[in-house]
Amino acid sequence: MKTKSEPMPSLKSDEDAERFVETADLSEYDLSGFKPARFEFQPKTAALNMRMPQGLLDALKRKAREKGIPYTRYVRRLIEDDVAR
Repeated sequence: MKTKSEPMPSLKSDEDAERFVETADLSEYDLSGFKPARFEFQPKTAALNMRMPQGLLDALKRKAREKGIPYTRYVRRLIEDDVAR
């Protein structure tokens, strides 16, 4: 039984990733650092314009920066999560 996990290979394309998943034994890899990914497939065809206090906008931007995403995407995620509940 293996005690040390293999490092994940660098996958440069969707085809590389598909080939890897089809042929690899994923139990040999440490996947603990992986996070769920969200993919935005639908085109953005509508816009929302709102006014808010500067402090709230600054807080939104700070939270988005902590998550490593643009603040507009962070706001959209908040709305999507709330609507999905």
